[in-house]
Amino acid sequence: MPAVTVENPLTLPRVAAPAAAHTRPVLAVATAPGGFEGEGFPVRRAFAGIHYRHLDPFIMMDQMGEVEYAPGEPKGTPWHPHRGFETVTYLLDGTFVHRDSHGGGGVINDGDTQWMTAGSGLLHIEAPPESLVMSGGLFHGIQLWVNLPRSDKMMAPRYQDIGGGQVKLLTSGDGGALLRLIAGDLDGHRGPGITHTPITMLHVTLNPGAELTLPWRQDFNALAYALAGRGSAGTEERSFRMGQAVVFGSGDALTLRADESQESRSPNFEVVLLGGRPIREPMMHYGPFVMNTHAELAQAFEDFQAGRLGTIPAGER
Repeated sequence: MPAVTVENPLTLPRVAAPAAAHTRPVLAVATAPGGFEGEGFPVRRAFAGIHYRHLDPFIMMDQMGEVEYAPGEPKGTPWHPHRGFETVTYLLDGTFVHRDSHGGGGVINDGDTQWMTAGSGLLHIEAPPESLVMSGGLFHGIQLWVNLPRSDKMMAPRYQDIGGGQVKLLTSGDGGALLRLIAGDLDGHRGPGITHTPITMLHVTLNPGAELTLPWRQDFNALAYALAGRGSAGTEERSFRMGQAVVFGSGDALTLRADESQESRSPNFEVVLLGGRPIREPMMHYGPFVMNTHAELAQAFEDFQAGRLGTIPAGER
């Protein structure tokens, strides 16, 4: 980590908040509990314990790994359905193969993102390639769930494969931070991800002791999650570390700092920053379905059982 980097960040466009900007305060810091997903790969539930009013339009996020697999150990998920939202899989280390019942999907590697709009529904599988199963190796990434507004929930499914080389690379004023803008706008720069719900998503690497203050849309919420290392958030310097999420209050800028001393396993402070315009509609979440009403959830489950979300290819049932 990180998969996409540059030798000299000072060659990149620089971003900084105006001097008169109002920096967002820190409302809460939450520690992600561990668990297992799919066939048994380890995850941290990044937003567990955070009320949905602070997350909207985001639903949940899992940090997958970081785990060093021995040969024969890599695991994925079996075929499963989705409806009513988008999944964003960002891989820092390793390889994952995605496929769906509509013939979509692909392979993502270090630094790549796969943006899957489930919309009206599909069946989906995520698995390590046979080569990784045979060799073992490092696996680390995140999967984010982004809600869709009522008007888009039944749209046709869609994939976006965003290669690591496509992300917009930026830096702070002094070059102490590397910003990988995956989706949305930041200080006039745009990431490659196309979103139905307006959001900003970036992966930040802060050098030890570095400080970063970014402009942030006032109509967006703001969340930070530490993938590795330790640092602080806000002008109050609220400490957080790997496996912890920060909820910011209102304002038009946000501040992160990296501690002078970092862990030996991670020389820098690695943070995912997220913001989005709240949808402010009822959100009903049951397993792989995210709808507006209980009746819509029941219909999604009925459609899945009836095979209307697609069928598993022959030979894999």
